[in-house]
Amino acid sequence: MLFSWWLDMDQNILVLFSARDDEEEFLVGWQEKLFSQYEVDLFQSEAVCQTPLERQYHTEIMALERTRGRRNRRIFTYTDFDRFTNWEGHSQSMVTQVKSNPTFLAERMANVRHRRQDRRPVDSTIPKSRLITWEPSEDFVKTSHVVNTPVQTMHIMGDLGPLGKLGQKEKECLLCTIRADGNGVVTIKPDFNKGKEPYRVETEGEKREVWRLTLENVSEGIRPEEKEREQRMYKDLYVRHKDYLNSLVGQDFEMPPPGILRLLVNGEIDSAKGFEYDNLYVHFFLELPHNWSTLPFHSLSGVTQTCRTKTIGKDDVAFFSYPFSFEAFFRREDETEESLPQWPVLYFKVLSLDFWQRYRNEGYGYLVIPSTPGKHTITCHTWRPLQTGTVSELRRFFIGGSPELEDYSYVRVPGTFKGERLSRFGFRTQTTGSVTFNLHCIQHARAFVDASALKKRRQSVLDQLGGFSQQGSVYNVLEAFQRARRRMQEARENLPRDLINTTAQQNSESTA
Repeated sequence: MLFSWWLDMDQNILVLFSARDDEEEFLVGWQEKLFSQYEVDLFQSEAVCQTPLERQYHTEIMALERTRGRRNRRIFTYTDFDRFTNWEGHSQSMVTQVKSNPTFLAERMANVRHRRQDRRPVDSTIPKSRLITWEPSEDFVKTSHVVNTPVQTMHIMGDLGPLGKLGQKEKECLLCTIRADGNGVVTIKPDFNKGKEPYRVETEGEKREVWRLTLENVSEGIRPEEKEREQRMYKDLYVRHKDYLNSLVGQDFEMPPPGILRLLVNGEIDSAKGFEYDNLYVHFFLELPHNWSTLPFHSLSGVTQTCRTKTIGKDDVAFFSYPFSFEAFFRREDETEESLPQWPVLYFKVLSLDFWQRYRNEGYGYLVIPSTPGKHTITCHTWRPLQTGTVSELRRFFIGGSPELEDYSYVRVPGTFKGERLSRFGFRTQTTGSVTFNLHCIQHARAFVDASALKKRRQSVLDQLGGFSQQGSVYNVLEAFQRARRRMQEARENLPRDLINTTAQQNSESTA
């Protein structure tokens, strides 16, 4: 079990370690050094002390021997300054609990090294060749994978040897690991017992012993005056950060020129379903009608990543979650023009990719950008050109490729069409799947600022910007008609077949 919490560095942990009649209870502080019997026997001789830290341990141990000796017998610690803190809790811990299995992430992170705090980096030269290891081995991953967050580590250990033979290195076991990173987060593993049953520590060998371990947080709570001082400090920090952000943004609100409507679309290609093949991707672009423009450096097209489908119910669904954004400006050049302004149209094409990197055309579709601001979730149905004959289907299955449109706008109304009626007679198509879009539309105009004109916005502001109110009414009527038509089709599909046939026969008899 892994548990993280925030605390100061002067906190204490009560450790209770017992087995039958042998019991030891000790209060351990953060980075408090408790010597083991092995360290006492080792560092009593000054000849083996080579580093300044070992000589310091020798001095402290000799001082303990001259006074009252060690208070601890079985419980001892390894601090961040000891070389034993390279141990990782998962691989050395003998603490077991019912139904406590390490996760895959815990197994992988057990071999990750952490950068120490307050340590100067060692100067090293980077080789000029082989900067990238394309096939790293397991040993290379273990030695090279380093977490960049500075961390301090402390281990609480236990000596499981017999009473008369303490200090055997092979009898040491890891009871608890405490880490504090540079962000102020302290992690303890395993968690405090908090009134639950003690952890079990089982030894190996001919004489199997079971020890019980209890960990409790006995630190004093924060005092009211300290808590109030901390809240004031955070409040002051937030106020300074807010002032800093305001200085970056400024007080001037960006406004478009008079008579210009600014349209911002933050969209997402959410998913696609109902297509014949797997490994789908979408190619899309935005077409700006007359009187619409955009900035030169803004891209109006894009391609999603290739996504595999997932079976949900009866459909194979590919979740893209691909974000995109457009920005366009509308300005009517001729104020006497009576025709309704057109909104930008998003054309898209769905393709599939096979194992041999061959693509197939899965369907075409289009989406008219909504004329009202806000969030919109729109599902667009697609179709693809169909070539008659068995040879075309065999070619599509084995070698890929299928009939394509030279002009994507032919999905709706071709841009080159100038007549009154558009006929697609003889053009064979096949209905394929559907693509779902999430759109967040923002409209920005200087005329919106006048608060007194908010109630008359549809009669004055939008009309001055190009008759959007009339166009919105037309679109609302068309959308209501499409919704009613879909509901009628769904109701007809849900009716039993015999009822539909009986109704059709009655209609034919009445007509006769």
